[in-house]
Amino acid sequence: MLNLIRIRSLATFAALVVAPLASGAAQASPVIAVAPPVLSASGQGEAKVTPDRASVLVNVQTRGATAAVAANENAQKTKAVLDALAKLGLSRDQLSTEGYTVYPEMQYDNKGQSPKVVAYVVTNTVRAETKRPEQAGAIVDAAINAGANMINSLSFYASSIDEARRQAIAAAVASARADAEAMARAAGGTLGALLELSTGGPTIPPRPMYDMAQRGKAMMAEATPVNPGQQTVTVFVSARWRFEPAH
Repeated sequence: MLNLIRIRSLATFAALVVAPLASGAAQASPVIAVAPPVLSASGQGEAKVTPDRASVLVNVQTRGATAAVAANENAQKTKAVLDALAKLGLSRDQLSTEGYTVYPEMQYDNKGQSPKVVAYVVTNTVRAETKRPEQAGAIVDAAINAGANMINSLSFYASSIDEARRQAIAAAVASARADAEAMARAAGGTLGALLELSTGGPTIPPRPMYDMAQRGKAMMAEATPVNPGQQTVTVFVSARWRFEPAH
């Protein structure tokens, strides 16, 4: 009986001692973690790439009293254009139909009467692609001489920009780091470990699309000159570094 009473007394004493300790722990101020200062910077890098492809949009447009008449004439002229381009060495894979439209040409008057159809217009658009950019001028001339009456556009592009993109990324990262180091020095510290790095792009401004619609109205004796030039590959990066204050 005495042993039981003693055990109960020790348990009561332990409870009285622990309770104040728990209460004091609950009232202690929480520890707030302070994030280390960081520096953020962005950079832009560019690299040049020489186009090795050319694309030409050729239009054959015909008019007729009926849709059938206009379509028949268009088919003959389009076939002549395709045959002429094939003679330049372009395969069927390099020649594709980009669009085909048939629409009535309406005539309106100022007397409020219903418009009437005066003709039907058929347009067949063919895309010619070549792996020899210097051949673009010959494609334009051959298409026009064979019956095409509109060249929508002529553009140059590169089949691969991987190497140029990586060069642009390296330049963009170097630019961002240089800015971050300048900020760190100005703030009285140094640049610490890299925390985050991301890239956007690349962006490739298209080579100027030469609007050559007027050339179809009058054939010229001299060959059409072309100059692919170079494309600019642009890449953007964003980065964050740890800032190390001076001690």
